[in-house]
Amino acid sequence: MRVVIFSDVQANLPAMQEVVERIHHWAPDLVVMAGDLVNRGPKSLDCLELFDGLRRAHGWLPVQGNHETWILRCGRETPANALEADLRRFADWTYAQVKPRLAALLDWPDHLCFHGGAADSWVHVTHGTMANNRDGIGVSVSDESLRGKLPPDIALFVTAHTHRPLERVFEGTPILNVGSAGSPFDGDVRGSYAQLEWRGARWHAEIVRFSYDRVQADRDFLDSGFIEEGGPLARILYEEWRQARPLMSQWRRDFEPAVLTGERPAGPAVNEFLAQVGI
Repeated sequence: MRVVIFSDVQANLPAMQEVVERIHHWAPDLVVMAGDLVNRGPKSLDCLELFDGLRRAHGWLPVQGNHETWILRCGRETPANALEADLRRFADWTYAQVKPRLAALLDWPDHLCFHGGAADSWVHVTHGTMANNRDGIGVSVSDESLRGKLPPDIALFVTAHTHRPLERVFEGTPILNVGSAGSPFDGDVRGSYAQLEWRGARWHAEIVRFSYDRVQADRDFLDSGFIEEGGPLARILYEEWRQARPLMSQWRRDFEPAVLTGERPAGPAVNEFLAQVGI
């Protein structure tokens, strides 16, 4: 059995198109999109429509990521105040973009399981862990903190969310983080996804790194209105994509507290933050 699992497209249409082409060429038996197809980027509606067509035509399966959860919440809950509205403007921009096809986002499962044909070949796929879809597994996550967050009696646990590919073993269970198709955070601008094969009574996993049309992706960010209309944080998200490194966690640690308490306006704080990180 051959399986492809990809995640964290983050509304990057050229990356999504390249993944689709490569998947069709490899011709797997099953394809799973492990969450965060939308938001953080300029082409959420296009990516959603492309995936939904493949789901209907070829049986590709979705798992809900934290950004699908967030966008659906934006549709249900209005901002509590003007500051919250400003800081989540990029997500509300995404919600307005996907609203005509919102039904295609509904009822995605948080977890998905499949097997390779043998009783001991079960694979569990989720965006984060059993705790929630924001609980990523990276190199700095200790074994102690993983206890109780993986299901028992599986051959492989597949996760995403961190935007960094990873293979590790926890108490005898292999863990595979497929990384990000559209916005990696490991300094390598190429996207990533995973190919799995069940043979020789075990799963063989390969992380595939791929190039795509980043010139077009950059043009999409600049021409779509995402940066101009997505509020101050959209500029940080764009730089994360452009540099393939995480910046939002540093923003939240060093600048966001003062913005949330009203000590500093969001726009100038973002300007200072970007200057501090050399942009």
